[in-house]
Amino acid sequence: MVAAILLSALAMSAIVGVRYLLASGGFALATRIRQPGLYKGLERQMGREIGWSLLSALIYGVPAGVVAWGWQARGCTRIYSDSGSYPLWWLPVSVLLYLMAHDTWFYWTHRWMHQPKLFRIAHAVHHASRPPTAWAAMSFHPWEALTGAVVIPALVFLIPIHVSALGCVLTIMTVMGVSNHMGWEMFPRAMVRGPIGQWLITASHHQRHHDLYRCNYGLYFRFWDRLCGTDKGLGDFGKERA
Repeated sequence: MVAAILLSALAMSAIVGVRYLLASGGFALATRIRQPGLYKGLERQMGREIGWSLLSALIYGVPAGVVAWGWQARGCTRIYSDSGSYPLWWLPVSVLLYLMAHDTWFYWTHRWMHQPKLFRIAHAVHHASRPPTAWAAMSFHPWEALTGAVVIPALVFLIPIHVSALGCVLTIMTVMGVSNHMGWEMFPRAMVRGPIGQWLITASHHQRHHDLYRCNYGLYFRFWDRLCGTDKGLGDFGKERA
């Protein structure tokens, strides 16, 4: 059993690592095309980001491997593949519940890690990217990586979710994590600064966190930032580069 779990963890670590390289590499390439020269002079920083991120991928793979083993070998998770197990409307509801739960966990652990002592111990690694690039999405100290690695695996033991819906959650998590750090806004201005942008986090919102530190702690939604008075609005990349 131990060998099977270890093998599953190693396989999931490899998958997470490849997913990171493909996603961050794709957005880094898009940056090179859309914003040529934006990462000029940041080569050594990007190398550090990749190194920390691959270490994080190894850590993320351990609980993910336990989940994969538990689902396939024991059926002890709430992941299901039979579309008739739950009504069709549960698919989007489950995705939203996972995103909301993840966002809540992220907000409070992220805010907690901005306490001076914890920041020096762990979170400073992530903020060492000045400015962050598309490669910084998983650039975490191992202690911070551990806090991020456990939340989705924990949820699959609590909230039923179809395997395809779980894939949707992981895709959104990956895209948001990378695109929020790449240093420019890929979404239309009308969306970012319109009603939708009042509640969804994009690069313009998260970049301000990297500029000001003690604000804009959320991952997907601005709900907790607004409720707790830590939302400091959006940055403007055009003005920052001018």
